[in-house]
Amino acid sequence: MPPRGGPGSRGGPPSSRGGRGGAIPVGPTGGIPSHVQTIGVRRPGVGSAGRKLNVVTNHFGVTIPDGIIHHYDVIDNNADKTFPARLNMEIIIKLQNLVAPDVFTPRVVYDGRKNIFSPRALPFGASAEATLWLTALPTQFAVPLGTPPAGRPGKAYRVRLTKVAEINPEILARFLQGRQSHESVVLTAITALNVVIRMAPSMLYPFNVRSFFTPRETKDIGAGIVLWRGYFQSVRPAVGRMLVNIDISTGTMYKPGILYPIAMDIMGFNDPGQLYAGKFTDRDAVKLSRFLSGVRVLSVLDKTKPPRTVKRVLANENASKTFTLQVEGQAPRTISIAQYFKDTFNRDLRHPRAVLVELGKGAYVPLELLEVPPGQIMKKTVPPEKTKDVLEFATKKPADRLKSIMGGLEVLNYSQSQFLNSFNMQVSEGALRTGARVLVPPTLKYGPGSKQVSITPRDGAWNMIDKKFFIPGKVTAWAVIVYERQQRFNQETVRNMIEGMRNSAREVGINGFDSEPVVVWENGQGRIADQLRAVGGMVKQKFNTLPTLLVCILPEGSTNIYNAIKHFGDITAGVATQCMKSAKCFKAKPQYYANVLLNCCRVNVKLGGVNTVPDDRSVPFLTDPTNPVLILGADVIHPAPGSEGRPSFTSIVGNVDGAVSKYVATSRVQTSRKEIIEDMQEMTQHILGMYYKYRINMEKKSGVPKRVVLYRDGVSEGQFQTVLDEEVPQLKAAFAAMKISPPPKLTVIVVGKRHHVRMFPESSKDADKSGNCPSGTVIDTDIVHPTEFDFYLQSHGGLLGTSRPAHYNVLYDENNFTPDALQQLSFALCHVFARSTRAVSIPAPVYYADIVCARARTHYDPSVQDKLAFSDDQTGTGSGQGSAQLQRYKENFKPLHQATALTMYFN
Repeated sequence: MPPRGGPGSRGGPPSSRGGRGGAIPVGPTGGIPSHVQTIGVRRPGVGSAGRKLNVVTNHFGVTIPDGIIHHYDVIDNNADKTFPARLNMEIIIKLQNLVAPDVFTPRVVYDGRKNIFSPRALPFGASAEATLWLTALPTQFAVPLGTPPAGRPGKAYRVRLTKVAEINPEILARFLQGRQSHESVVLTAITALNVVIRMAPSMLYPFNVRSFFTPRETKDIGAGIVLWRGYFQSVRPAVGRMLVNIDISTGTMYKPGILYPIAMDIMGFNDPGQLYAGKFTDRDAVKLSRFLSGVRVLSVLDKTKPPRTVKRVLANENASKTFTLQVEGQAPRTISIAQYFKDTFNRDLRHPRAVLVELGKGAYVPLELLEVPPGQIMKKTVPPEKTKDVLEFATKKPADRLKSIMGGLEVLNYSQSQFLNSFNMQVSEGALRTGARVLVPPTLKYGPGSKQVSITPRDGAWNMIDKKFFIPGKVTAWAVIVYERQQRFNQETVRNMIEGMRNSAREVGINGFDSEPVVVWENGQGRIADQLRAVGGMVKQKFNTLPTLLVCILPEGSTNIYNAIKHFGDITAGVATQCMKSAKCFKAKPQYYANVLLNCCRVNVKLGGVNTVPDDRSVPFLTDPTNPVLILGADVIHPAPGSEGRPSFTSIVGNVDGAVSKYVATSRVQTSRKEIIEDMQEMTQHILGMYYKYRINMEKKSGVPKRVVLYRDGVSEGQFQTVLDEEVPQLKAAFAAMKISPPPKLTVIVVGKRHHVRMFPESSKDADKSGNCPSGTVIDTDIVHPTEFDFYLQSHGGLLGTSRPAHYNVLYDENNFTPDALQQLSFALCHVFARSTRAVSIPAPVYYADIVCARARTHYDPSVQDKLAFSDDQTGTGSGQGSAQLQRYKENFKPLHQATALTMYFN
């Protein structure tokens, strides 16, 4: 039977794009006609397994327009540069409100970039052009068009509108009923509805794409950052209707006010004199410039001037800096910056010795004369030390989050929106209630000697009391390296730590910790690799064998030491390493060491062991001996915003054992910000080779998988077709290159985490202790795609805040999964994550792939990392140097040590 969702099958018979022969109930029409094309696999029905549960979701019904939508393309004829969306929005708002209100009645909606949608045909034919002048004063515009205003002329903007198409909403209605293919006209119609609902708040509040932020609830977290509560809204197609997905969001804003105290806040200074030239170092200037570059500022002395953009902060210049002043009718004269402001504005500077800010075109201005306006979104990465503050602000318990979402309806005020009224759209006031199911968790098996060999998780968690690992690892020789001062972390503390680890290892069955380790204290400022190599020599001398484990105690803020240790262990020596923070070890309770070996379970898998495996009866798909299974996880991680010239990293992780609990990984460097994995074939071949060797040599079973399931992370809906067109053929090519005949049956599932769908238990009696829906809650009706095979699964138990379910989209399926079978498989794989004794939010292999991507930085020798500009707050190379820079990253990327490659080193 041809695969469901196979590439190139668009427009074929039902079976070629996911049909199974009969009609499939998906909505009001009762089935999907054969001519309807989809991107992913057609929905084969809905699941039935599990306990039924009623939930509330953060979706609200919305009607679609009943009239033609007129689509116009906006062309800026000053197209030598791209304007910010906020400026574009302001231009169009003034154009239709002040310049040509008769033309734009009723008002049109605009996305801030290229698209305008109107509920009626605009009265100018195929295209029209207008010129308007915009100054810092919002009412100064040219009337009539083409005539500049009196006085200060401002800046001229020429706008051309060209009619693109007419959209019949009936197309969208047919799509929702499963009678229309997933075509570009459908996507454009959905885009139009999104622009309609976002237009009103975009006019009033700071916004970024799908969220806008209000000052109703804010928090100053220091370092020049203020958090604003925001609201996310997105119109999405569902079964038989359109829904608006509404959620709360968090905006990071630049702190408003005079720039001088803000600069002190960013730098953590208490004394204003620390910003004086001479005391303010070059390194300080680099740090402050990175934070402030691109920030819009106003002149304190003349707020009618338009905002300027900060270019950089100068370290060694102050207001005594001179320049040549040229005034019409006067001879040029040399004057200091301080004297210029005194003569021109009668303003004496309070801090004339303070450093200067350079604005565009070489203008140097004192910090105290610039003001940051409120509501300016910060697009840079939040400093690591402030991440906790952001999470605390963003985290809300389920009941509180739902209350905030319902309160957001008052801010959105859909019923009073002139734009929704113009398009005859209405949003329901009640959140959507729907049916869900709670899946039965898999039974997990532990090793011989356990008092309870099998256990069924409860509320997404279980414990390891009186249990032995399924396959315990073994330590033949080990060492402890302390990177903390010996006065703080002394012999007694080390002894307590060793004893704690030893007791925990004994409880879970790991052998070898009873031996006495080599213990040394080292300086973290030294050459880490040389230190660890010397320790290895000491272990060799004592045990007559090289170490199998290095336990390293690290002080706070020791990322560089950590990276160097991981590089040595993973790349150079092929030895397992376990790092622990000294603050947690110092006078720690035995439970901390139990966490290392019991709750986190990392050491065991690094030593080649297996913690637990799912019982055969829990997941039949995994345990058919005649059809061996390879489960893959794949991910791509990109550099931080503003880090141009740095690469992206890719990873693929796959099981090598029959129990799908032991994984190996491979990672690569690729083109910056490219989402599709370039080396998919080569990386898959590597995993297949490892699978073959382990199955043949260790398990004495067939080394050829007959079924392959890929869980793909990090792909947006707009890239689904590209995955089918580019990654699936690479997977097939890998099977062919490995000469697997017949080729294994392939299933590709995208696992989405970056969405705003939330589910809330309708009754408190159905909630877990955190107030969330129980672990295993799945929804595959009402809020899912009208025709394609997708579902939402909240696999983990709640801890803090509101849990986010994972969104599974099946793009390709030769294994002909039923919804129940795939949901149960995915849920089971969330229980084999070796770092914890809790079910995690996404299947273990794709979770591992995410970790391996992040770990890829440690594949570079620490001595070259600074040269390659790795830190997130550095600016990368320009686009002209991108190819050469990428090649340098690839040349310096080191493969895993042969011994490391066989273990789950990434735990």
